[in-house]
Amino acid sequence: MLFSREFGQGNPVLILHGLFGFSDNWQTIAKGLATNHLVVTPDLRNHGRSPHTDSHTYPEMAEDVLAFMHDHWMFHGQIVGHSMGGKVAMQLALTHPDAVEKLVVVDMEPFQADDNHSGIFEALLGLDLSKITTRQEAESYLGERIADFGTRQFLLKNITREDDGRFSWKMNLPVLWKHYQDILAPVSGNPFDKPTLFIRGARSNYIKPEEIPLIKPLFPQAEVISIENAGHWVHADQPQELLRILHDFLD
Repeated sequence: MLFSREFGQGNPVLILHGLFGFSDNWQTIAKGLATNHLVVTPDLRNHGRSPHTDSHTYPEMAEDVLAFMHDHWMFHGQIVGHSMGGKVAMQLALTHPDAVEKLVVVDMEPFQADDNHSGIFEALLGLDLSKITTRQEAESYLGERIADFGTRQFLLKNITREDDGRFSWKMNLPVLWKHYQDILAPVSGNPFDKPTLFIRGARSNYIKPEEIPLIKPLFPQAEVISIENAGHWVHADQPQELLRILHDFLD
């Protein structure tokens, strides 16, 4: 069973986080939408407090979300997914369209993704948590290998201290690396012919302008909106503008 957090009440909206993320990452947006909706933010498999498994593919993650919805008596809902979570949301819509009323994909396209994370994986796998005694040591180590401060702070949220004082990862880092090619893989299925919104950060290269027309065969009703002054982490860069767009579409 996937771990989750809930906000508000009403028609359900599920928000699916991206790679290295977990349910806390979207609290600001979730609370903003909770004025009109029951907003649920699950941890996807191998992330946060959800089960750590030996496999990590989009068909499996889509089935995880479907089972989670049914276990919570949500037989259909509006699905928002960011990055890797966007591909999970698309896979769910393409294979179980009855479960999805509306689809929002934040800064991800359905195709084979570029490799933007090998360097991050290398840095994380090189950090031996058994040998550090403070978070500052971990931050210093990553600071020498990952230039962007925001990215480092986002990743450091995955470090937790156990009851015995030792540090560990919240995510299943070895399995995520083992299945990194599955994370980059495209999604597939029958076309999803319901309201669909793709939101891209104008400073991000995850949804390439030349590939936008290629989205239509899989998502015939797709609309694409760009948010200025936002990169891949749209919800961190421009939360109020993203929230406004989500309200307009979901409400």
